[in-house]
Amino acid sequence: MLLSLAVIAVGVALRQPDRAWFARRRPHAAGSSQLIALQRAHANNWTPVLLLTGQWLQILGWWMLAGQGPLGATAAAMGVAANFRHLQEISHFAVHGVLARTARANLLLAELFAHHPLALGPAVARRERHVRGHHPNATLVGVDPNLTELRQAGLRPGATRAGFATALLHPLTPRGIRTTTATLIANLRRSPGRAAAVGAVLGTAYLAGGWTAVICGALVPRILLYPQLAWLSLLVEHTWFDPDPRTGSPAWVEAGRCLRLYPRNRALAAIAAATWLPYGDLHHYAHSAHPAVRWNYLTALERHLGPPHFAPDGLLLGGRSVARRHLDALTAP
Repeated sequence: MLLSLAVIAVGVALRQPDRAWFARRRPHAAGSSQLIALQRAHANNWTPVLLLTGQWLQILGWWMLAGQGPLGATAAAMGVAANFRHLQEISHFAVHGVLARTARANLLLAELFAHHPLALGPAVARRERHVRGHHPNATLVGVDPNLTELRQAGLRPGATRAGFATALLHPLTPRGIRTTTATLIANLRRSPGRAAAVGAVLGTAYLAGGWTAVICGALVPRILLYPQLAWLSLLVEHTWFDPDPRTGSPAWVEAGRCLRLYPRNRALAAIAAATWLPYGDLHHYAHSAHPAVRWNYLTALERHLGPPHFAPDGLLLGGRSVARRHLDALTAP
């Protein structure tokens, strides 16, 4: 157990040079132009490699812990799921072109460290869907691919309370599991490189912690837990079903269709940032307003911009929670 914890600690340590490098001369609050200039001055291809290597070292440590009994297996399932979610979000910034110094390096790192081993689709296709499809069209019915995905899962006007509750857990439902599995199989069939990368992941998990690591540390996180974390993160990006349509500057437009979770609860914000809303995903409004800003600077940008039109303190519970607002919008006459 001590060795597995040591490997996790080394992985955490490897992530810190990227954090420290981009923290140099970072202001407390600033506009996008100043932050992008600072970001470009610090852009490089090496600290992102250390960052991504650190994430996979943490996963290796969790695989080693999985073989240490039921508690270790349970902790590994949750720990690996969170790290898969981290890899998804890091590659999201690579798709935006702000992870590494060059466009080629961004796509290469996204494919090598996230899209291939997690059997995700091609990074270039994700860039087309996300950067060109979602960002300029967020919350627009029939145009925004993310909103289409939510509606297909049952989050549409006229939904019942039972249907809404089921849709919140869509990746864990039989329908959601079938969708995840079918997508994985299709991606593996289309790409021998992805199949080889997934084989290497499963083989390494087995060597590190046996079949328990393969099942609890790889398959369960990839098929069940990580998709659910990603689904929750999608739900808290926007007021999907009742945005405030606006015209004007990008920040003003996005302020009318974005939300900011846990603005007054530092403890819950810290937990979310460490698990299911990592690498700036907690600051989605600032990201939506200025997608070319790296996650390291979103907090400073958010202080400069101010809050969006909805800043809830809760995800599922409470009259002003995200779930309550979505439910009210979908069930309104």
